[in-house]
Amino acid sequence: MYILGKHQTQEFKEYICRLVVEEGRKVTQLSYETNVPIGTIRRWVGDYRNKLAAGKVEEGIATPSDLEKKLRTVEKELEDLREENEILKKAMHVFAKNRP
Repeated sequence: MYILGKHQTQEFKEYICRLVVEEGRKVTQLSYETNVPIGTIRRWVGDYRNKLAAGKVEEGIATPSDLEKKLRTVEKELEDLREENEILKKAMHVFAKNRP
């Protein structure tokens, strides 16, 4: 009996490769989690590194560290806006108090 392998989307392959290359995840662990053979993931990662060296990699699905960076940026912006809002409230109160 011959079983054909599953075909994965390019986005899925690049996501797995980014987890290995950028996040430092272990190929064996990802193989276990995704049910994709180790050799297949290693081949994908090799192809991904070649594309990365050639500058042909596009931004795809965000990895957990990408999302954490984005979250920190958004939280910083939110804190800055809250601080600015408080300053404007105090200024409005001061100007409203000085009106005749």
